[in-house]
Amino acid sequence: MLMIQDIAQLRALIRQWRSAGERVAFVPTMGNLHQGHLQLVDTAKQRADRVIVSIFVNPMQFGANEDLDKYPRTLEQDCKGLTEHGADAVFTPTPAVIYPRGLDVQTYVEVPLLGDYHCGASRAGHFRGVSTIVTKLFNLVQPDIACFGQKDYQQLAIIRQMVADLSMPIEIIGVPTTRAEDGLALSSRNGYLTKEQRTTAPALYRTLQWMKQQLSQGFSDLRALEQQAKDQLNAAGFKADYINISNRQTLVPATDSTASLVILAAAYLGNTRLIDNIEV
Repeated sequence: MLMIQDIAQLRALIRQWRSAGERVAFVPTMGNLHQGHLQLVDTAKQRADRVIVSIFVNPMQFGANEDLDKYPRTLEQDCKGLTEHGADAVFTPTPAVIYPRGLDVQTYVEVPLLGDYHCGASRAGHFRGVSTIVTKLFNLVQPDIACFGQKDYQQLAIIRQMVADLSMPIEIIGVPTTRAEDGLALSSRNGYLTKEQRTTAPALYRTLQWMKQQLSQGFSDLRALEQQAKDQLNAAGFKADYINISNRQTLVPATDSTASLVILAAAYLGNTRLIDNIEV
């Protein structure tokens, strides 16, 4: 597996693959890779001749009081996993390479509406940072396809919309959430949980499953169901950020006439913020 930090070297490699008529798949990550990330690589390999992964902890998507400095950097371990799963190259730029003029004067990309709710309401500027870095990486790699996890449901919707709005010739593949045996969605932030919190954490997904069951049985007071779910989580030791029953396409709050639903949730266990979702 090739290790690349330089933009010129990256572009030369992509030109080489293109000249050979090879189809390129891209998996953007922030590193500290787990089995969910590696599932994205496996999916990419099934869809393309070449797979390139980026590892970049993007400062633009972290808020002032968030965990940028604490975010785990595990490059050696990450590269071992990527090699075992057959990635062809890993791009590991520094912030100076990506943002040479600094964040304050960096051109940014922002997707309206889809980012207004859920994590967008809780983390101001987060999705601006996500859409900006993904656009920049897409411009550098120019992949045929790119793979993203469905655990980050809102992020995936925003990237799909951005690609459509900006007429990018890239197929976006959503890969189902990888879960531990007890149902907890795999996340780099799970490593922050204490042993006791890790035992509690699967209650987030169980609550979503319970909500789905209630809806399937005809429960129609959506706002009341959201509040009941928050109460359940808080009683279990979480501090609920949001639990929103939403339109699957627009991500706006659903009504009792909305046919295609997704339940999006975020909750804190101690200082660790967990997110999850379930389609109904």
